[in-house]
This record gives sequence, structure tokens and C-alpha cells, in this order.
Amino acid sequence: MIKRTLFFTNPTYLSTKNNQLVVSFPDSAKESKTIPIEDIGMLVLENQQITITNGVLAKLIQNKAAIINCDAYHLPIGLLQPLVGHSEQTERIKHQLNASLPLKKSLWQQTIAAKITNQGYVLEALDIPARKLFKWANEVKSGDTENHESRAAVYYWKHFFELDNFTRSQHGNAPNNLLNYGYAILRAITARALISSGMLPSVGIFHKNKYNAYCLADDIMEPYRVFVDVLVNDIVQSKEDITELSTTLKMELLRLPTIDVFIDGKNSPLTIAMSRTTTSLYKCFLGESRKILYPLYT
Repeated sequence: MIKRTLFFTNPTYLSTKNNQLVVSFPDSAKESKTIPIEDIGMLVLENQQITITNGVLAKLIQNKAAIINCDAYHLPIGLLQPLVGHSEQTERIKHQLNASLPLKKSLWQQTIAAKITNQGYVLEALDIPARKLFKWANEVKSGDTENHESRAAVYYWKHFFELDNFTRSQHGNAPNNLLNYGYAILRAITARALISSGMLPSVGIFHKNKYNAYCLADDIMEPYRVFVDVLVNDIVQSKEDITELSTTLKMELLRLPTIDVFIDGKNSPLTIAMSRTTTSLYKCFLGESRKILYPLYT
């Protein structure tokens, strides 16, 4: 079953009764609503006047829902995660921490090759020459020592949007604001899947920033970024006003968890595909496999 993504932008009181999420609107005449907690995959709390009970938080975490908090600027700043995400968590973390450097370099090589390949297919779908990207994807070495990721990114972003002088930057002009928001949602989806697979999202295979609590999530989400890019490009092509990150635009980006992606020969919702990716990652740490499973943009 595809889990639901709930997005709260107004003052709301969230409580629980009979394993249902009860949504009340204290400043409105609207009637309360109930939603089965087991149906919820992600909860985005945007408004600063949302009140949520500890009972709701506990039940959502027990059902492995991702709870995302937003700041006063309505941007995601936090992800509430469970202390225990898998029954074999201690054993799985041990294998993750004991992963050899050659294995990590091989996994990063596969990750970057998959990312660049997907970027190539995205450009091809837009009738943009992508031969260079496919060539670079095949040339990625262990650990990406020649930094093909960066080379591919320069080419990709130069051609992807039909916008004058666009530069991909965290603090750049629109549609960077849409990309940032979409990547934040993707990061939460990835962290949730890693925790559910019994791994620490903070211990990466490549990213090592000591101030980053989601290094492994940032590693594993790389080949999935193109799905955010395509959603954003669809918004850009619709000629909507993208200078401000409106509620309508956010709702469009929050379709991300349920969009279909092609993985291992069949289509799956992105959240399910991500779980397959993190499961395959653990099998690599365990020594059962040397290949991590990533989606292919089609």
C-alpha cells in the first residue's frame, strides 16, 4: 500500500484516538477529520501554530512515518526519527561500521555512475544531447577519484532548464528554491528508508562532514535527485510564478514519494523503490552482494 503524505499549512491541533490521527481546526468552523495512522508515510508540519500531542508522535514513529518540521520561513529543518528502526538494528549497524574502504569506494562508484546515467536519460527525454554524460558514467572509477560527478553536474545544469544564466546554488535564484525544497523531502524519504533498514543515516560511504547528521542519506539519494529535477522542470514549463515557494508549488513537489520510478525491471512508487535501494545497501555491508540497486530514469 502506498503511504499518504500529509501537509499542514494552517493552525491545527493533532491528536489521536483509536489508532486514528484526529485533525482539528481550532480557528475554523471546519469539522475534525480522522485518518488511519497506519496509512501515513510522511507528515509535514509547516505552520508555526500547529499543536501535536506526544501520543500522536509516538504512534507515527512506531509506524515508521517521517515527521518533518518546518521553520518560520516554511522550509524543512528537521526530521523526527525513531531510536530503533529495525529489530536487528545493532547487528546491522555493526556491519555498516565495519564496511571496508574498498567496498565504500565501489558503492560510491556505482552511486555516481547511476546518478550521471539518470541525468543523461533526463536530458535525452528533453531532446538535449547527452552522449558526454553516458561516456562519463562509464568512466567513473572507484571512489570517483577523477570527480566525474562534478564534471557531469556542470554540463547537466547548463542544459537542463531553458532559463538564461541559471546556476545551481543553495542560495541562488528560482527555481533553486523549488529544488532545495524537493531535495529536502527526498532526503527525509532516504533517511526514513535507511533507518527502517536498520542503518545509521549519519555514517556515509562518501560524505563525511562531522556537522552532517545525514551523510549516508546524502550519499544514497544522489541517483534519485533527477526525479525532483523533473518535477521542478514541469513546474517551470507550466509558466507558474516560481519566485515564491507557494503552498501550491509545495503540494506539487510533495507528490514525490508516490511517483513511479523504474527499478529492477518494474515500476514502483519512489518510497518503495528507496526501501529496495537501502535493503540492497545493507546486503552489500553484510557481504551478500557487491551491487547496490538504484532506479533508472525512463
